[in-house]
Amino acid sequence: MQKNITATIITLNEEKHIRDVILNVQKVCNEVIVVDSFSSDKTCSIAKELGAKVIEQKYLGDGGQKAFCEQFATNEWILSIDADERLEDGAIEFLRDFNYEDADVDAYSFRRKSFIGKKFIRQWYPDRVVRLYKKSACGYNTIGEHGKVETDNFVDLDIDMLHYSFENFGVLVSKADRFAVNLARVRYAEGMRASWYDPFLHGMGAMFKGLIIKGGVFGGLHEWHVAFASSYNSYMKYVVILEMQENEK
Repeated sequence: MQKNITATIITLNEEKHIRDVILNVQKVCNEVIVVDSFSSDKTCSIAKELGAKVIEQKYLGDGGQKAFCEQFATNEWILSIDADERLEDGAIEFLRDFNYEDADVDAYSFRRKSFIGKKFIRQWYPDRVVRLYKKSACGYNTIGEHGKVETDNFVDLDIDMLHYSFENFGVLVSKADRFAVNLARVRYAEGMRASWYDPFLHGMGAMFKGLIIKGGVFGGLHEWHVAFASSYNSYMKYVVILEMQENEK
């Protein structure tokens, strides 16, 4: 049974994912809004074919674009989902029966299961994200590298969202440098500064967290690959911050 929930999806050349994600959320939501950053593929035509409302908007950043979606929702409750995400079958069944409006809360968080190709990444789980929220009470931030729903009045739900984050490990590695540089610039603008030992300290810390604290050491060789990539990403973030400090001097 569909609920009075609006699913919002931001896209750019997502024809590979858009059909599956729309069909997925339509099992729960009675409205789907797609805000597209002028895709050159069939993303928009597929979305319209499936009954979604499509709006084109120049990319405003992750949070900014998701906040932009909110004005088009005719429902009070919004389910924000990325094109490479899906609600797990158990989550769909739960949400169909869940009286989300009865509780005195503004939002709900889901656990997120992330994959590289077909490999589940244990050290990234549960990666909780607030995605179901009441638009009159809260919404997405518009500043920073990654958007998030800004509220402290939320409840954690024991349901999972699937996240097909990277097609393969090559894509993960190719994006690591760009991600590290972008995050360093955001953190530097926010006032973060670094000492000479921070790249080593945080790089080793990221690997320890992924392999030991999060249990990646027991998950197979692919978990080691992810831990090394996370370590490198953290290391380079502080290297870039140090470089910006030097340039400022």
